[in-house]
Amino acid sequence: MRFDILKLIGKNSKRYANLPDSYIKRKMERIYWKTPGWPRHLPKTHQKKKFYFGLERPWTNEFRMLNPASEIPKHEHVEPILNWSFFRGDRVEILTGPDKGKQGVVSVIYEEKNWVIVEGLNTIIDFVGKNKDFPGIPMRKEMPLLVTEDIQLVDPQDLKATKVEWRYTEEGEKVRVSLRTGRVIPIPPSHYETIDYKLPRSYKENDEKDTLKAIVEKVTFKPELKTFEMDIMEKMGIKEDRVQKPTYWY
Repeated sequence: MRFDILKLIGKNSKRYANLPDSYIKRKMERIYWKTPGWPRHLPKTHQKKKFYFGLERPWTNEFRMLNPASEIPKHEHVEPILNWSFFRGDRVEILTGPDKGKQGVVSVIYEEKNWVIVEGLNTIIDFVGKNKDFPGIPMRKEMPLLVTEDIQLVDPQDLKATKVEWRYTEEGEKVRVSLRTGRVIPIPPSHYETIDYKLPRSYKENDEKDTLKAIVEKVTFKPELKTFEMDIMEKMGIKEDRVQKPTYWY
């Protein structure tokens, strides 16, 4: 089944980024100026909405260089995965390539293309700083793996690869279940780690810099089925006793 990759930009490019949505949107904007026809006055702006996704993340300078404002990227198709089953910190087994049969930990997720990076596996030799006078420094670079064909999750019961399915427990919790053993595969804690602190539950409020949780959760407005004028009149005790003049339509 084919699916337009551009439909995935809004939600998937930032789901595993742990960065504010406004920051990523600002970094992804590509605006160029074009002078309209006669009369020549203020410039006309166009915002780039189609992007090419690779190994560079949408908020980096490398991503900006791959997506100049004046170029339209080649159309790509990506198989849609409605229930994403791989998270940062999962142990997976590689099914193809020279590292077939080896197991590793997922370190980076590229859901725009159904890719993941497995730490230390599926690597190539990349020569950094190579030019005509210098051969470059050889370094290993981890390459992406396709989640639909190249990897499978490892069942924690017997440490073997297995297909998984999302199911619901009796309490209504959505969990991943191994189709081979029926065991629940929990989501690793590293999936919840953020940039500024390790885990949300370990965060400590700072009275000087942060807005306290109790203040944020305090309800200060209750919506009612009244207009603004009706609400003000009720709070100030104003009663409407004026009679509208009759109107006539001809």
